[in-house]
Amino acid sequence: MKTNQFRAVMLVLLMAVVSLGTVSAQAITVTGTVTDAKDGTPLVGCSVQIKGTTKGTVTNMNGRYTIQAKKGETLLFQYIGYKQERRVVKSATLDVKMKADELVLEECVVVGYGHETRAAKVMSTAYRAVCPTSGIMYDAANAEEYGQIQENGFKNVSDAALSTFSIDVDAASYSSMRRFINKGELPPADAVRTEELVNYFSYDYPKPTGSDPVKITMESGECPWNSAHRLVRIGLKAKEIPTDNLPASNLVFLIDVSGSMWGANRLELVKSSLKLLVNNLRDKDKVAIVTYAGSAGVKLEATPGSDKQKIREAIDELTAGGSTAGGAGILLAYKIAKKNFIPNGNNRIILCSDGDFNVGVSSAEGLEQLIEKERKNGVFLTVLGYGMGNYKDKKMQVLAEKGNGNYAYIDNLQEANRVLVGEFGATLHTVAKDVKLQVEFNPSQVQAYRLIGYESRLLKNEDFNNDAKDAGDMGAGHTVTAFYEVIPTGVKNDYVGKVDDLKYQKKEKVSVKPTGSNELLTVKLRYKAPDKDVSKKMELPFVDNKGNNVSSDFHFASAVAMFGQLLRESDFKGNASYDKVIDLAKQGLNNDGKGYRREFIRLVEAAKGLDRTNKN
Repeated sequence: MKTNQFRAVMLVLLMAVVSLGTVSAQAITVTGTVTDAKDGTPLVGCSVQIKGTTKGTVTNMNGRYTIQAKKGETLLFQYIGYKQERRVVKSATLDVKMKADELVLEECVVVGYGHETRAAKVMSTAYRAVCPTSGIMYDAANAEEYGQIQENGFKNVSDAALSTFSIDVDAASYSSMRRFINKGELPPADAVRTEELVNYFSYDYPKPTGSDPVKITMESGECPWNSAHRLVRIGLKAKEIPTDNLPASNLVFLIDVSGSMWGANRLELVKSSLKLLVNNLRDKDKVAIVTYAGSAGVKLEATPGSDKQKIREAIDELTAGGSTAGGAGILLAYKIAKKNFIPNGNNRIILCSDGDFNVGVSSAEGLEQLIEKERKNGVFLTVLGYGMGNYKDKKMQVLAEKGNGNYAYIDNLQEANRVLVGEFGATLHTVAKDVKLQVEFNPSQVQAYRLIGYESRLLKNEDFNNDAKDAGDMGAGHTVTAFYEVIPTGVKNDYVGKVDDLKYQKKEKVSVKPTGSNELLTVKLRYKAPDKDVSKKMELPFVDNKGNNVSSDFHFASAVAMFGQLLRESDFKGNASYDKVIDLAKQGLNNDGKGYRREFIRLVEAAKGLDRTNKN
């Protein structure tokens, strides 16, 4: 009897232990905030990972994170420039204060061009510092490259009544600017392309309703940085297509796995980014993976979107090391894309790189010719830029322009989610290609004008009607915004100077006969269907109401344009100030469901603190 009682007691104890173990092993939702220990500033994009697993997340714009974990598991917190934190999960709330890592050379391994480090990682172009305790890589010298920008000035309408340019839907400059400010410095002036800052945001433009896939909208108001001038906003909206109705996609992930891509904000971020895209693939889509370092190779043959696990496993296996045969990788990627070509589908290469090509076809000219030749086969190129310190922005921008695709810079996983998930159709499906704008100004209404931004997209006036001239492309649901600062007739200004009369020839004065029109300008747009080579033209005149009853979107977009001019230290910024940018942006927060506009205001506030010359 006693024996049976003892067994019963032991059985009850055993069941209790098993139950306790089961409870302790249950996953809980852990949330918290990661901040700078010194000033309490939220750390945006801090990596949070469960130790010993590939499961992780990143902090949002408020430094907040959420992750499923088990009690007793260890969370690793990693952020460039800060000491790594390890915390054991004890409850559902876990806040972390990160301390800046004051590195000394004795504590780090410094590696340079052509040298091997521990774990046989080969760096290139820029020097790096690798902290042995955290494995985080730091930039010891900056070798980033940006194309030189000669800012657009004012043009006199009597000399140049037409303004012609290619549209630009890229937004790489915005996330690059954000990365600089988040690490405590203002971006180089040439890293700031004002039109890309403006076009980072979507605006509430009317949708196309007719047969054309694009609709033009115009609005004008008082110029915020020069009240005597007018500011005209031209907006384009591409037709939206539900994700399920998008054509089947034949995607080739072309991934740079060279040594310069080693690190948390490079290849590891690439892998996390592409897995977000994989989660959204449909059964009718297919993906192949091509990698390149010292040479190029096929990592994964074309695989249906339904086999997500196989695609994820191939991505997880990627490691970095070696030189960068970018040209060979691009050639192989086009070969694979053409091999699996889907007629009337979305055939596209997605290049993920820092642009540091140093083996094979590596010059900008050579790569341009290669991509221009291949795009005619109906395969477009999307470029996703990663990394810092040795980043080649100029080269990446050229590749996207010549490949009939778009260009984004991925500074954190949130940006990857915005580009590859939130804007899946716009990023990966073209509805109108070679989109050009030509604006004609009415000399009876306009004395002079200047196009804000788009310096690398300017076209000759005769290029507008030349269908052989390449231009920008618009994806499903894309919006494009362009601003003109206009000096009305009769307004005194110091921007348009007088040229002395010629000595050796007489210039006959041509009298301008006004047509009597009260139109300020007329916008003409040309586009081609994705599978056509002949363009269609649209045309829309605009009358300025001379008032300032503008939309909240106008307020916000003009604030972003003003901020770009401050960052560039523009000769035309007038009385612009950071405080004016902030006040104006706050008037445009109506359409901010995802918080991007509020993040912009925080960036402006940070930039104001970083700019020592700023008095406002």
